[in-house]
Amino acid sequence: MNHFLINSIKFLVFSIVTYVVLIFLWGSVAPSFLKPNINYPLGSYGHMYTRLSEAKNYKNVDILFLGSSHSYRGFDPRIFAQHNYKTFNLGSSAQTPLQTKVLLERYIKNLNPKKVVYEVFPRSFTTDGVESSLDIIANAHNDKYSLKMAMEVNHVKTYNTLLYASIRQALNLDKAFVEPKIREEDQYISGGFVKKQIHYFKPRAFKKKKIKIKDNQLDAFSEIIETLNNKNIEVLLVFAPITTSKYSQYNNISTFDSIMNEYSTYYNFNKTTLLNDSLHFYDPHHLNLRGVKLFNERLIDSLDKN
Repeated sequence: MNHFLINSIKFLVFSIVTYVVLIFLWGSVAPSFLKPNINYPLGSYGHMYTRLSEAKNYKNVDILFLGSSHSYRGFDPRIFAQHNYKTFNLGSSAQTPLQTKVLLERYIKNLNPKKVVYEVFPRSFTTDGVESSLDIIANAHNDKYSLKMAMEVNHVKTYNTLLYASIRQALNLDKAFVEPKIREEDQYISGGFVKKQIHYFKPRAFKKKKIKIKDNQLDAFSEIIETLNNKNIEVLLVFAPITTSKYSQYNNISTFDSIMNEYSTYYNFNKTTLLNDSLHFYDPHHLNLRGVKLFNERLIDSLDKN
């Protein structure tokens, strides 16, 4: 029996070591189409690497923005600075509450915000969070919060990428990486905003769909709100403007609004901000710079009144 147990332990250790080595080697040399369960998007779309590098040294803000790409493309710190608000944007592509929670745990002490504006897009509550988890894992130093996120997302791609990223970071293989501030049509603006060259959306219809919130995402969202409340940080939930054609796609927006209203002060700016699909958006659900300015001014009015 003892002999069997010893051999089993040896085999287990050998298997783990072999798996770790293979993940690193395969992740390093294999082309993308041959490693569907390893995705290391260092310097990925959205300037996440630069944003998180800057967040480490950014302190004591008036407003911290959270949320998806509607956040980092929708809240321009330059406009808020004109109204004497110091802000930072921790938005990320396809960010779900599972990733928001990690970013808050990691950076909230440094940023020390007086207020949080949390952009809540319905789709953020309906996805598994894999895409956003890979973005965070690849573009920041991984820690206990990364592991906790991987376990909550519970997907083989997230586990494998976290393992691969941890090895790369332990070996300091990305020390020479520098993300350009300008990439194609995107420009990173200090404070977490990404400015896109002006484009205009051509309206079209979308197939109707229902918002189906995942339980684990709503649980994570509840924890975020509770954490912020416990720290006496005011929370404003914001459904940022999307095109009317995209907005009308959802057939249960009123249910989503009701859920958000239960958690904190909530503004659905699709009901109060008059924007034009063709003039103020560059795709179905992202504002162009003209739309950002109008939306931000409207939000600042609401903040000032409060």
